[in-house]
Amino acid sequence: MNDTIKVICENGFGELEVPMGTPLLEVAERLTPGLHPFLAAFVNNRIKELSYKIYAPVTIRFVDITSFAGIRVYQRTAWFLLQKAVKDLYPGQTLHIRHSMGQSGFYCEIDGIDEFTPDEAAQLRDRMRELSVRNLPITRQRMLTTEVRARYAEEGFTDKIALLDTRPRLYSQLYTLDDTAGYFYGSLAPSTGYVTLFDIEPYYNGFYLALPLRTSPDTLHRNVHQEKMFGIFQEYQSWVRIMGVPTVGDVNSKVLAGDGGGLIKLAEAFHERKFAWVADTIYDAHLSRGARMVLISGPSSSGKTTSAKRLGIQLGVLGLNPVLISLDDYFVDREKTPRDADGNYDYEALEAIDLELFNDHLARLIRGESVDIPRYDFITGRRTWHNAPLTLDERSILIIEGIHGLNDALSEEIPSELKYRIYVSALTQLNLDGHNRIRTTDVRLLRRMVRDARTRHTDVTATMAMWDSVRAGEEKYIFPYQEKADVMFNSSLLYEIAVLKKYAFPMLKSIPKDSPYYTRSRRLVKFLHYFKDCSEESEIPPTSILREFIGGCTFYDE
Repeated sequence: MNDTIKVICENGFGELEVPMGTPLLEVAERLTPGLHPFLAAFVNNRIKELSYKIYAPVTIRFVDITSFAGIRVYQRTAWFLLQKAVKDLYPGQTLHIRHSMGQSGFYCEIDGIDEFTPDEAAQLRDRMRELSVRNLPITRQRMLTTEVRARYAEEGFTDKIALLDTRPRLYSQLYTLDDTAGYFYGSLAPSTGYVTLFDIEPYYNGFYLALPLRTSPDTLHRNVHQEKMFGIFQEYQSWVRIMGVPTVGDVNSKVLAGDGGGLIKLAEAFHERKFAWVADTIYDAHLSRGARMVLISGPSSSGKTTSAKRLGIQLGVLGLNPVLISLDDYFVDREKTPRDADGNYDYEALEAIDLELFNDHLARLIRGESVDIPRYDFITGRRTWHNAPLTLDERSILIIEGIHGLNDALSEEIPSELKYRIYVSALTQLNLDGHNRIRTTDVRLLRRMVRDARTRHTDVTATMAMWDSVRAGEEKYIFPYQEKADVMFNSSLLYEIAVLKKYAFPMLKSIPKDSPYYTRSRRLVKFLHYFKDCSEESEIPPTSILREFIGGCTFYDE
């Protein structure tokens, strides 16, 4: 009987013959090591931990910290290492990984500690380093859910218990690190020794966990203070606490109790209140310093367009006359559009905008002159004119929405005091549990998938194919300028994933296993499984930001 099998390693190592039941870790040890250790592997296009054993011929692709999948493994393992260190130093206290900060860090808090001192940060950092040097194994067990629930109860994980209780399953997975139990919704490294680069810095009421970037894995990126962004996260965190729904388990409980409609009403009321407040601040700026234009920026699928229209309504209530202008109408003719490194038209580059014409029109409008606003024809790739001159009166205020809104180079001919800048993004503070955050980029991707399929009849794989390029454009053209905003608006709605699920789920499930996007789709499918469907969709008002994506929005012809 032949007890060996052949596997194909896509990392340039070709075909290997290994004994049946060989763990991926042993396969990795046979390979020539790279600059960074392997953290996990794709087996037939499905992510697996290195403890996974091979019993049939498969295709393997190992990943390290320089890949998108690998950096997430590194982060989750670092969180577990942090959880263990907190348990050792603060017995009985609960760690909360609140949200991301900057490009590669995370803001964390410990219950019962209102201010984290430099000495406490140093002690926590040193304990994490000790645990890393000891290279303690991280094990994963499949157990009866009742047993897992009991272990969570011992650890005081009421948030994890709530998620288990609202997603009943006979068996569940449990991770252990020495005497510490937990669960992280994705693969972990085999042991603590894989996490070697990190730091702890006091910040606000908690601390900042610094980790390396995928693109520079040997460099530790320190906290870049983003006070406005941090303030938005804190505001939303405070609100979900008041609502009693800081985790998915809490939201699921509300939905199962038939109170999904109540959640929708409260979340939408919170948005309406914020739009009214932002409009008040714009009105004050209009009176105090003569502000005549509102520049709105934000990443893809953040709800910028609906935000602009809802803000316009609130400004109208205050007696102002909002006039909306789209930056897209100022695109240069297609043949003049700059190209990216791959030779494709780069519509996200600032140079894709006719800056001279745009600034000339703004200046003339502010002076009270009439201007014929162009319209860009995306089919022909050329600008058209409609001979419909626009003139502003003393009550008029321009609302300009586009990705470059916060970049001073966009409107450099206009004095700063005449501008009011707004940054819009879906910065969810709803977490799966205290140790597992929801990535805001995942929420935006789900929004875009649903909208593209509905309005552009775009296949989900086409949306995914563009996503990495979209994200790269955001990193280059949007995120560096976000702190320039006068105010930030969080477009996240705590109920939205429970609604988006029914639209996104079948699209994601349709992606075949041999697709290059199968891995991402499977991760999102697993993520959506944790949410109960919210059936009270009729409660979502026609002006809701979510309506921009699922349909039924009063601002658009559909």
